[in-house]
Amino acid sequence: MFGLFNRKDKMEKQGTDSSVDSKELLGEEEASSDREVKTALSFPPEAEIGQEERYYFQFLNNELPLLKENQISLSGIELKKEDGKLYVTAFVRNSLAKGIQFEKDMPLMLIGPNGETLARQHFDLSQLGELPAESSRPWPFIFEESNVFAEEIPQTDWKLAFELKKEQLPHSLDLAESWEKSLADADKEKLAQLVQNITPPKAGEVNFMGIQAHHADDGTLHITMLIRNGGKKNLTLQQLPLIVEDAAGDLIAKGGFALDNFEVKANTSKPWTFIFPKELVLKEKPDLSKWKAFPPQK
Repeated sequence: MFGLFNRKDKMEKQGTDSSVDSKELLGEEEASSDREVKTALSFPPEAEIGQEERYYFQFLNNELPLLKENQISLSGIELKKEDGKLYVTAFVRNSLAKGIQFEKDMPLMLIGPNGETLARQHFDLSQLGELPAESSRPWPFIFEESNVFAEEIPQTDWKLAFELKKEQLPHSLDLAESWEKSLADADKEKLAQLVQNITPPKAGEVNFMGIQAHHADDGTLHITMLIRNGGKKNLTLQQLPLIVEDAAGDLIAKGGFALDNFEVKANTSKPWTFIFPKELVLKEKPDLSKWKAFPPQK
């Protein structure tokens, strides 16, 4: 399990340490004190560890700094790069007075001596099993080549760190340049208030919310919608097929719209008006007291 490295005669850690409060990482609310904790070496019960490796890890564990109570720490041991991948071994340390278990999806970063991000990847740390109270457990981490951002990887003074979830910024309004120029300030404020007051889309979700619909005298149907991006990345649309239903649930319009790199920024809602030509309007007098528009289900 840990046989990724050639043991050196000089036994010392290559990496440094990073620590976080257990509440920040796991939501563990524990009473804290000024007590410092020395963590005991622990191996997964099912792991086959040779005597030489046990001695090696025990020696390094004895040299680890004390932790403050109720901390989770990563202490870098060894690192090597091979075929574009990074192979990292680190102690995962727990200074709580009880065992802890990690989630399957834990984002970790490898950070260089000057604070630069060398690699970033999500790991299934549930495989670590229960980490006993006040213990350190050596564990291998493999960063895939696509998640490594630096060509040159320092052999010392790097650290492995948990990437803490940042507080989600409020979902906000994103206006196209044409709207920014043409809309009155009062209308911009109304749209901003609307976006702020309605429930934001779920994380990673993209959905559509109707704002206004108008059946013009020339037979065209004008609908204005909010395109809502709950993701962490900007969304670009090249084309959008739409179906419109009225209050009776009748299909009143159906068509596709070509969009020129229409971008909706991450965690924002962007309004846009779609005009269905007369030949795509399927109901002469739709009931627009209530309506909805959405892409057809695949």
